This record gives sequence, C-alpha cells and structure tokens, in this order.
Amino acid sequence: MGLKSFHVVFICASIVLSFLVGAWGVQQYRMAGDGTALTIAVLFYGSGVTLVVYCLRFLRKAKELGI
Repeated sequence: MGLKSFHVVFICASIVLSFLVGAWGVQQYRMAGDGTALTIAVLFYGSGVTLVVYCLRFLRKAKELGI
C-alpha cells in the first residue's frame, strides 16, 4: 500500500470515527440533556465535514499532480 492509499484510508477512518462520536454526543444529549454532549456532537460533526472536504481536495490535488 502506497503512501497516498494509506493517507486516504486514514482520512476515511477519521471521517467515520468523527461522525460516530458526533452521533454518540447527540444520543447523550437526548438522554441526559447535557450541553457538553451537544457541544461535542457539533464539534465532531464539524470536524467530519471538514475531513470530507480535505479528502476531496487531496484527491483532486493528487490527480492533478499525477500521484
């Protein structure tokens, strides 16, 4: 597995983990009504979206460079 493939796999794993932690935060907020859990959910959903954008830009740049 090349460095590019490893990078994409690592980013995808991070995206999945971010959305799972965000969903956990929403679940905790619904159960306990704790504002901290909602903050965690928002932060992790935001980081997941940011990672998706990063992954798409990385793939475009890699294609552009012929990597």
